[in-house]
Amino acid sequence: MTEAIERIDPATIGRVVELLARAPATFVYGAGRSGIIGRAFAMRLVQIGLTAYVIGESVTPIVRRGDAVVILSGRGESYSSIQTANIVRREGAELVVVTGRSSSKLAHIATVLLPIDFPEDADRPRLAPLGTLFESASLRLTDAIVAELMAVRGESEESMRRRHAIMV
Repeated sequence: MTEAIERIDPATIGRVVELLARAPATFVYGAGRSGIIGRAFAMRLVQIGLTAYVIGESVTPIVRRGDAVVILSGRGESYSSIQTANIVRREGAELVVVTGRSSSKLAHIATVLLPIDFPEDADRPRLAPLGTLFESASLRLTDAIVAELMAVRGESEESMRRRHAIMV
């Protein structure tokens, strides 16, 4: 996972941080387990003081020009992710795609592509079935983006803790 993340150009990560820092709102989408990682990312964005939504929730507003949308998709070919990306581009929002296949349909639609590619490995299905490596690497990557945003915004764990949801 570390090698896959290290292959991403740091300037590209910087561009994503810049996009998210200036966007009026950030929307996150992913299907299945990628969606779980996306929800964790959206939660952290809110905790650092940004406006963030999860696409598909009933209280999520419409994406507008200038907003940022992050779509996580291991294969980059799911119908729902591609449809979401097409809507995002039509509305004029910036599209950040995190995918395990840089040659996928979704990757080609991206404004900014964060590829997490893994070479084929015969042992992978036994040790990390289906999209496990992509999902784990996506969590690490999105947490690193949060750390960069914290630095840009002057946030600390204490300031984040004040925005953390309180469980009753």
